[in-house]
Amino acid sequence: MAHSGTLYIVSAPSGAGKTSLVKALLDSTAEVSVSVSHTTRAMRPGEQDGVNYHFTSVAEFTAMLKRGEFLEHAEVFGNWYGTSQIWVEHTLAAGQDLILEIDWQGAQQVRRLMPQAKSIFILPPTRQALLQRLRNRGQDDESIIQRRMDEATSEMSHYVEYDYVIVNDDFATALEDLKAILRANHLTQAPQTARHMALFKDLLRHDG
Repeated sequence: MAHSGTLYIVSAPSGAGKTSLVKALLDSTAEVSVSVSHTTRAMRPGEQDGVNYHFTSVAEFTAMLKRGEFLEHAEVFGNWYGTSQIWVEHTLAAGQDLILEIDWQGAQQVRRLMPQAKSIFILPPTRQALLQRLRNRGQDDESIIQRRMDEATSEMSHYVEYDYVIVNDDFATALEDLKAILRANHLTQAPQTARHMALFKDLLRHDG
């Protein structure tokens, strides 16, 4: 008796450390993988099709959208991004846990179609820490940083819609918190029954 994998939605404001935490989780366990989205944006140097994204033409993306093939989709800075529903369902059916790194709007779309998904929101320890992390990137001027802070405030207001909240103050602790959520979910009744069916039958048999 196989048990299907769990879909985890992970959201966070820019600068909260979501990408680093998810990468560290993937590096430490084979039981979970991250969803590879379709996008219409151009491939950047060092990226690989099918690894970083499924790079797709606007026409192909639009056709997939009309066929209802996306679990969630969004337009970001003039480019489209979307998650294949068929691919997600096949991955989960194979017993593999899967992470979707998406914003709160995408999370709402996914919950409507897959209400069994577990959702995790990652927060910074303070506003000042978030501001400093954005400045430390050294990529944006102060006006863009302030705009990103405004966007982050709006994003963070949706933490109440999520099942779990992790405050990323100490990275190692936050990573352990993330692992704990996945481990606890593996110990719920349904996956444990699938994993130990022979044991449970033996424990519950009536001798004589």
